[in-house]
Amino acid sequence: MKCIIGLGNPGPKFDKTRHNVGFMVIDELLRRQGWTLDKEKYKAQYTVERIGTEKILIMKPMTYMNLSGEAIRPLMEYYDLDIEDIVVVFDDLDLPPGKIRLRKKGGHGGHNGIRSTIDQLGTKEFPRLRFGIGRPSVPMPVPDYVLGKFQQDEEAVIQDSISYAADACEAWMEKSFNEVMNDFNQ
Repeated sequence: MKCIIGLGNPGPKFDKTRHNVGFMVIDELLRRQGWTLDKEKYKAQYTVERIGTEKILIMKPMTYMNLSGEAIRPLMEYYDLDIEDIVVVFDDLDLPPGKIRLRKKGGHGGHNGIRSTIDQLGTKEFPRLRFGIGRPSVPMPVPDYVLGKFQQDEEAVIQDSISYAADACEAWMEKSFNEVMNDFNQ
């Protein structure tokens, strides 16, 4: 079984904010496949589907970003997933808007959702898809920026990149993570 986890904050207040690009990638993936998050357990909404012979778990933690690991770890334990069987999709201030980067491991880089995931899993060696949101062009607190919506001039590149990130997730359903990194890292 492979598991794709999109990080974000639940509720309409956070829809389409920079911090929710992980959720947006999951939504695009679900839309393409005709799937819905029809299960709820361990503070997460998820579905288990099948692509060929591979079972695929698609998940959104409902804990709010800073506690994401509290939903990820118990669901991984319940389904007996190994660390290499997951990919975590999240926003990254250090990449330009719309740029994606796949990595097999890394630190949290100040991202509290990844910090929580590292703390709960006890390792930073898990596959991830970082989705660039850039840094604010004017001085502002980081929380205000990440909880803000994309600017109108960013929307086209963000939509294209959400589609590209969903392409990478679909590729991982059938290929190794190394192959997907080689194919999709920009």
